[in-house]
Amino acid sequence: MRQALDRERLREGQAFYLHNRVETIDEVAVRLRGLCPQMRFEVAHGQLEEGELESRMMSFLRGDADVLVCTSIIESGIDIPAANTLIVERADHFGLAQLYQIRGRVGRSHERAYAYMLYDAAGSLTPEGAQRLAALSDFTELGSGFQIAMRDLELRGAGNLLGDEQSGHVAALGFELYMQMLDEALAAAEAGEGDGAGAAEWEPVRLDVDIDAYVPAEYVGYEQAKIDLHRRIAGAREVADIELLREELKDRFGEPPEPVENLLALARARIKLGAAGARAVAVRGGRLSVAPVELDLAAVRELRERLPGAIYESGRSQVVVRVAEEPRQRFADIRAAADAILAVSGLQG
Repeated sequence: MRQALDRERLREGQAFYLHNRVETIDEVAVRLRGLCPQMRFEVAHGQLEEGELESRMMSFLRGDADVLVCTSIIESGIDIPAANTLIVERADHFGLAQLYQIRGRVGRSHERAYAYMLYDAAGSLTPEGAQRLAALSDFTELGSGFQIAMRDLELRGAGNLLGDEQSGHVAALGFELYMQMLDEALAAAEAGEGDGAGAAEWEPVRLDVDIDAYVPAEYVGYEQAKIDLHRRIAGAREVADIELLREELKDRFGEPPEPVENLLALARARIKLGAAGARAVAVRGGRLSVAPVELDLAAVRELRERLPGAIYESGRSQVVVRVAEEPRQRFADIRAAADAILAVSGLQG
């Protein structure tokens, strides 16, 4: 540690020493002064008065101090090109994204920068802490933020966004509609003027059913792979795409469990209803409503043979079918209705 600080002093640079405990930070500064008596130290942390903190930071910025002993207050908003050595105590206690941000405080000039991540004996490292430090060591190139973010996602997980419990806006919209809106927004942005010219003509059907339909962590352990699978399922336009994806899942991860089979079946039904021309699908009061679906008299008769009790409201171009209240049977009824509506719509013309 003394060697690292002396090297920075000899090239007339500055250093950060990060100790993330306000209660003991002054003691650490005293210890460092004893270790390197020829160097000037300044202390900064978030519990200082605003004016005092600003005064100390400006002192360091002017070069009145060689080393800033600080907390993680330097994580963002600090740009001091003269500071090109960073020492972080107990680095294993920080998150990966936080460490990446802190490491970015050095290396902001033409000088070579050094970042030292200190930790107690290797035996005291948790597996997660060791993985975070290893990731930081692996990705040192300029622009490696995306790789760091993906590794952080793998280590910490993505929460319940892709699980059986959701929260926030995605829960209100449904993951498929969320992905559709995201794709449309990206397409509009690529179009330039937001006039809709870049939006995809294909519009997937929104289909909300009270059934467990997701990719369990026990089946696919990697969050990045789960996100990719959900994206591919939501973006599929042909039933054949879903069948190929199922075969791929079986080959890579084994026989799909029930929630995954439900997710694939839901995608098949959505695609079939969309192929029949439907855009709005709703289940209310034990009835499935699908619209708009244009059917002639022959197609209506065929629909009633396939789905006894089905009603076609020609004024609204809407098919109404009674479905079961029990979620599993209702899901089966919806899939049968999708098959029948697609079949009869294909008989016309």
